[in-house]
Amino acid sequence: MSNASGTLKTLFRILPYAKKAIPRLLLGVIAAISAHAVALSIPQVLRELIDELSELGTLENLYFLVALVFGMGLLEAFLVLLRRWLVLTPVTGVESSMRTSLFKKLQDLPVSFHDRWPSGQLLSRATQDLGLIRRWLSFGLVLLIANAATIAIGLVVLFSFSWILGAIFFVVSIPIWIKGFRFESGYGKIARQSQDQAGDLATAVEESVHGIRVLKAFGRGEFAAQKFAAGATDLRSTELKKAGLIANMWAYLLFLPETALGLSMFAGILLVAEGSLTVGGLVAFFATATVLRWPTESIGFLLALTLDAKTAISRHFEVIDEPVSIEDPLDPQTIKNPRGKLEFKDVHFSYPDQKPGSLPLLSGVNLLLNPGESVALIGVTGSGKTTLTALTTRLFEATGGSIELDGVDIKSLTRAELRTHIAMAFEDATLFSSSVRENVLLGRPEATEQDLKEALEIAQAQFVYDLPDGVETKIGEEGLSLSGGQRQRLALARAVAAKPAVLVLDDPLSALDVDTEALVESALRTVLSETTALIVAHRPSTVQLADRVALLQDGKIVAFGKHAELLISSPDYRFVVSSLEEHSDEGQVRN
Repeated sequence: MSNASGTLKTLFRILPYAKKAIPRLLLGVIAAISAHAVALSIPQVLRELIDELSELGTLENLYFLVALVFGMGLLEAFLVLLRRWLVLTPVTGVESSMRTSLFKKLQDLPVSFHDRWPSGQLLSRATQDLGLIRRWLSFGLVLLIANAATIAIGLVVLFSFSWILGAIFFVVSIPIWIKGFRFESGYGKIARQSQDQAGDLATAVEESVHGIRVLKAFGRGEFAAQKFAAGATDLRSTELKKAGLIANMWAYLLFLPETALGLSMFAGILLVAEGSLTVGGLVAFFATATVLRWPTESIGFLLALTLDAKTAISRHFEVIDEPVSIEDPLDPQTIKNPRGKLEFKDVHFSYPDQKPGSLPLLSGVNLLLNPGESVALIGVTGSGKTTLTALTTRLFEATGGSIELDGVDIKSLTRAELRTHIAMAFEDATLFSSSVRENVLLGRPEATEQDLKEALEIAQAQFVYDLPDGVETKIGEEGLSLSGGQRQRLALARAVAAKPAVLVLDDPLSALDVDTEALVESALRTVLSETTALIVAHRPSTVQLADRVALLQDGKIVAFGKHAELLISSPDYRFVVSSLEEHSDEGQVRN
């Protein structure tokens, strides 16, 4: 009983999405029940028809009864079509609404959530699971209610023909219902396992497609194929277990009604022989039992579909119920004329999955960037440079201290406003399957053609004008049709085109050759003269681009000042800069 109540509770969770569709769903149920009622009425006419023949009734009555059966058949067909028309359109609206809600939630959830969840699992929830919910609403739910009502009505009709035959049919059918309730507990677990495994396979496909160059370069295509085949085999095994459970249910659904019909026929012949039942009544009884056959046999399939839908709804709400740890303030402040003063005040940060007792990644960062000042941030690998830059736009939330923009705590701003004042360019440049123009103007779509041209010139991305359709050329998924350097330059142009008060650059020039890097840095100096900039640097040339340099070490800023001054005063700074020079020399050799 607890399983049944849990199933109902889960299914009812889609009620907010389905409110507008409920009237037409109810009409669809009524149409389905009406169609079944018409089908149940036909045996009544058949009884009259056969009894008329037995009594040699007039041909006029026979013609009327035959015409009545034909008309009732047409009416049943019309009601079936009406049911489909009533439910299909609103249910697709429910699916669309749930899909939109899921996508908005994914956009609202912090980066830490997306770091934990495989993309294939999210993809399967947005496509496969929602499609299953739509099929259940339009087909499974409507027919489950209609067929259950039809069985109840049909049993009453069977008892009206003969209480003995009705009792036989009813008693023999009881094990079907017992089996149905037991079926739920075992099938629900295997259905969840199947959908999770399908999500894992979707992740494997996505990763292999995105990483196809790496797999080919290292000759690991066969390894990836074998790994996928193993996952597909596991899913096949799970699906076979599902099929076994359903087949076992079908065995009951096929065998028991046949048994009931056999016993009823034996008893019916005896009743006809002793005159307790007419031949027409016996034929009508079996005609009614035949009408009830599909509703009875469909119970197993509809229960399985309902349990699949329950699992799909549960998986959908696992994402919807995920708490948004980085939220907008209830009473947000605004910055009307941002100047670009960025200050870190005793900033601490630890990742949620860090081992207990381990030191925080950032443990008291204090750093001030004055309006129009550019600061290069350097440190050894793993010191937290990228994490510190991500805190500026609240991609991650500082676990202690505060970050202020023009004297306002960034937590007091809405995320949308904050991200109009601070723009980022990442080392791993991600582009979208849209035109060059849409990619570059992502953060400021209202920008003019001149703004676009300037941003492309600063990033040395004029190569886009040589593409087949210029800035209207649609680049491939994640920009993989472009080289790494080209993707980085477009990502840099995107940050520049946003014209933010603060520009955060996470080593945006790492994929550029030396000559292009020099051109970009020369153009950037013009931008950085008016814009506050925090630049994660992995090359000495990038360090020299900034007004001052900050050294991040042991979770704190341990040195801050001009490059030349720090070379004299800080041994740690000299060590890190020398390591940058070594990496830069290696890169130039490779280029």
